[in-house]
Amino acid sequence: MTSIDRALVDAALARVEDPEIHRPITDLGMVKSVDIDGDRVKVAIYLTVSGCPMRDTITQRVTLSVGSVPGVRHVDVELDVMNDEQRANLRKTLRGDQEERTIPFADPGSRTHVYAITSGKGGVGKSSVTVNLGVAMAAQGFRVGIVDADIYGHSVPGLLGLTQAPHMVEGMIMPPEAYGVSAISILPFKPGGSAEPVAFRGPMLHRALQQFLADVWWGDLDVLLLDLPPGTGDIAISTAQLLPGSQVIIVTTPQTAAAQVAVRAGMLAGQTHQKVAGVIENMSGFPCPHCGEPIDLFGIGGGNAVAEQLSEGLSTKVPLLGRVPFDVRLREGGDSGSPLVLSDPMAPAAASLIEIAGQLARTPRGLAGQSLNISPASR
Repeated sequence: MTSIDRALVDAALARVEDPEIHRPITDLGMVKSVDIDGDRVKVAIYLTVSGCPMRDTITQRVTLSVGSVPGVRHVDVELDVMNDEQRANLRKTLRGDQEERTIPFADPGSRTHVYAITSGKGGVGKSSVTVNLGVAMAAQGFRVGIVDADIYGHSVPGLLGLTQAPHMVEGMIMPPEAYGVSAISILPFKPGGSAEPVAFRGPMLHRALQQFLADVWWGDLDVLLLDLPPGTGDIAISTAQLLPGSQVIIVTTPQTAAAQVAVRAGMLAGQTHQKVAGVIENMSGFPCPHCGEPIDLFGIGGGNAVAEQLSEGLSTKVPLLGRVPFDVRLREGGDSGSPLVLSDPMAPAAASLIEIAGQLARTPRGLAGQSLNISPASR
């Protein structure tokens, strides 16, 4: 009988990542014990909490990885739960000596792209655009998080098909994930569910956004998207205060009325000292399915108009990032929790969103607000 190399088993366990924290379980102190008996390996794993929603995923990952070791015929996974001391050590591993309510994305050295996606008015498809951009970025290999900052009109969980609630580990909120995107929303914190209204005034909105940014364990994100409510209210201002390095993306439709109010949302960036990354025109013209002639259901030119007016008003170039053709499946995918960029990536609307997503995710982070670790030369 071939003996099983314990070093290979340990190496296999080191390749298993926790599905929420995205770090090896060996680094997180989650491996309780390993016992080898002939061709059978028994691995005991610590879960962070007793009701961990990822227990089956962790079990499957450990079984597959250890089962690939030469000589292993059987893998038994036993689950246990961390005690308070172990969870405290886990928190220290993840956050070090970082103080409570510290927002990592506000650190001048953060390498995460932060985009606050907003609009002048509702009904322009801002949330659908946000979710599809995030899913497209994740499909391209980027680590993505979405904050549903539209506290009153939250819709991100439904658009992503998320039914799983976040859970707490030593004061850290572990966000649920769908399609490779981690997302947080006020929805799972409402006892009455989706129909329960959120009766928050300005200071409470600010605290909710702060909690989403500081208390959620986001890990090492490449991109953080914030789905802001339309307009220039409390959340837009709080975003600028809490995330001074964030960039604004304006979503509009081609309609003149939508474009005019979208300009106001963009002009706020000048007052809050944020950069406008660009404008996305949603619900643009599309070819008639019968004759192929273009149909401008919501007018024409709104995206260009917004980009031009913002460029002039802010005295800087604000690009039109792209036009997303009207496609009823974009709405249908949102209703079913199946983003169009995955269900039909070749559709014109999906292709446009995928192109914009790649453009935003690959844009150089820039040096604005970052420490260059340079000291003036002494004479």
